[in-house]
Amino acid sequence: MYRSITFFVFLFSLSTFSLIAQSDQDYYEPNNIRNIDISFEQSNWMQILDSLRIYGNDLLIGNVTLDGQLYEDVGVRWQASKAFRVGADRNGIHIELDYIDKDQNHQGYQTLKLSKALRDPSMIREVLGYEIARKYMPAPEANYASIKVNDSPYGVFVNVEAVDDNFLEKHFGSSDNAFFKCTPRDQKKTINIKGCKNNLHSSLEYEKKASCYTNNFQIRSSDGWDDLIDLTNILNNEPEKIESLLNVDRTLWMLAFNNVLVSLESYSGYASQNYYLYKDAKGQFNPIIGDLNFAFGSLKRVDSQSDLNLKQLQRLDPLLHADNATKPLISQLLSNPLYKKMYLNHIRSIVYDNFENGWYQKEAEALQSTINNALVADQKKEYANADFRKSLNSTIGKRSKIPGILELMTKRSKYLKKHDEVAVFPPEISEIKILGREKFSNTLVEDFTINAKIDKRAKRVMVFYRFNAEDAFEQAFMADDGTHKDGEAGDKIFGVTISPPNGQDSIEYYILAENVGAVAFSPSNYMFEPYEETLEALNK
Repeated sequence: MYRSITFFVFLFSLSTFSLIAQSDQDYYEPNNIRNIDISFEQSNWMQILDSLRIYGNDLLIGNVTLDGQLYEDVGVRWQASKAFRVGADRNGIHIELDYIDKDQNHQGYQTLKLSKALRDPSMIREVLGYEIARKYMPAPEANYASIKVNDSPYGVFVNVEAVDDNFLEKHFGSSDNAFFKCTPRDQKKTINIKGCKNNLHSSLEYEKKASCYTNNFQIRSSDGWDDLIDLTNILNNEPEKIESLLNVDRTLWMLAFNNVLVSLESYSGYASQNYYLYKDAKGQFNPIIGDLNFAFGSLKRVDSQSDLNLKQLQRLDPLLHADNATKPLISQLLSNPLYKKMYLNHIRSIVYDNFENGWYQKEAEALQSTINNALVADQKKEYANADFRKSLNSTIGKRSKIPGILELMTKRSKYLKKHDEVAVFPPEISEIKILGREKFSNTLVEDFTINAKIDKRAKRVMVFYRFNAEDAFEQAFMADDGTHKDGEAGDKIFGVTISPPNGQDSIEYYILAENVGAVAFSPSNYMFEPYEETLEALNK
C-alpha cells in the first residue's frame, strides 16, 4: 500500500512538473505538440458548427483546456477557409478565449487558429514556412496541437498564431489603426457594384469609390477605407511617393518570400490574396503574410490558365509579374531600379540562409519527427501514413500532384542561385565603425561619424539611421571623398557624419551599398538588429 501511494505521488509530481515546464514555455515553442481539449454541452456539436459556418460566423460556447489549464465560456467555430466541408470528420477550428470574458487569455494569446493543413501531406508547410518568414519580417508563430472534443480524439492540427490585436501590439506597438485582411469575400456573398472593376481580388489596383473595395478586402478596424484608397492611388498613380504610405522594404521581403517558396495562395499567385495590411504609427502600411498551407508549390496557378508542372514550379521566374499591371505591388515597385535590386537581394538572402546550406531539410525532418507518432495514431488525418513519410521527397496524389518539399526546393534553390538576376555579385561591406574620441583629447565627440569599406565598384552607399526605435529610419548618402575622416578620396572608405538632435545620445543604423547590378546590406539582419552606438561609449 505504501509503495502504491508513493508511486502515485511520484507520478503526480512528475505530471505537475511537466505542466509547470510547459507553462513556462511560449505557447508556440517550435517542435512541440500542445494538448487542446474542447468540451460542449451539445452532443451534436458538429452539426451546430456546420450550421453556424453556413449561415454566418457565430460561435458555439464551450470550455477549453490548454495543456491542463481550463478556460470556460470560450467561443468556437469552424475556420472560415476553403478547407471547410459540411459533415467532414475534420475541419479547421477557430477558438476565441475572450468570447465572454474579454480579459481571458493564454500567455497573452486570445485567439487560437487550428489548421487542418489542407493539401499538405507533409504537415509542415505552415510551420516551416512561418519559421523562415519570421527571420525577415513579422509573421505568425506556429507549432502543433493534438485535439480532443468531448473526450474523443479529433486529430493532430497545425497550431498557428492569429494575426489579431495581440499580434499587432507585439510587432507594431498598436492595434487601433487601419487594418485589413486582404482576401476577397466569399463569392456567394459578393455584391456586384456598378462601376467597379471585376476580378481584382486584393491586388491593390486603384478604384475611386470605397464601395469597390468591399468585395476584395475585409476591414478589421473601425475605419480605414480612405487610407486604403490613398495607398492604391499612390501605388498606381504616384509610385515615387509610395514610401510615405507603404513599408516598401518589408513588402519586398514578403514578395521575395512568396516567390522563393513558391507560395502562390498569396499576392504573388493568381488571386492576389491571403495577406494583411496594417498601418503603423509612422503612417506606413505593413504587409503581413497569411495562410501558408499551400506554400512549397501545393497551389500551382499564377494566372487564369492551367496549373504549372513540377519543372515550371522549380524554375518559377524570380521576376514573375514584374510587367503585370494588374499586380501593382510587384510591377510598380520593381519598376524602380533600387527596389528591384533590394528585392533580388532578399531572394538571394532567403535562398542562401535556408536552402543552399541545407538548413530547411534538417528542420523539415525534425518537424516531421515531432509529430510522427501522434499522426500515425490520428484516425482522422487527411493522408495515409505512407504519404506522410514520402511527402518530403516525392509528389503525392495523381490529380492534385502536391510536390515533395525537397523534390521542389533542391532544384529551385539551384535554379535561383544561378539565375542571371540573382547571381550578380553585390558590393562587399566591411570595416564598419563609428569614430570615437581621439586618444588624450579633451574634445568630446558630439556627432556620429560612420565609416565603412565598400568593395565591388559601389556606385551609391547609404546609411539608414534613427535615434529612437519607435521612429522611421532616415537616410543619408555616404561619400568616398576623404572629408569624413575616412582617409583619402577614392580609397573605398566611405563616410558620413550625422548630428543627433539635442538630448539624443544613441543611434541605430544600417548600411546599403549599391553597384550596377545588385545591392548589399550590413548587417544582414538589419530588419531586427541594426547596428547601435552611443555618444557615451564613443567618449570613453
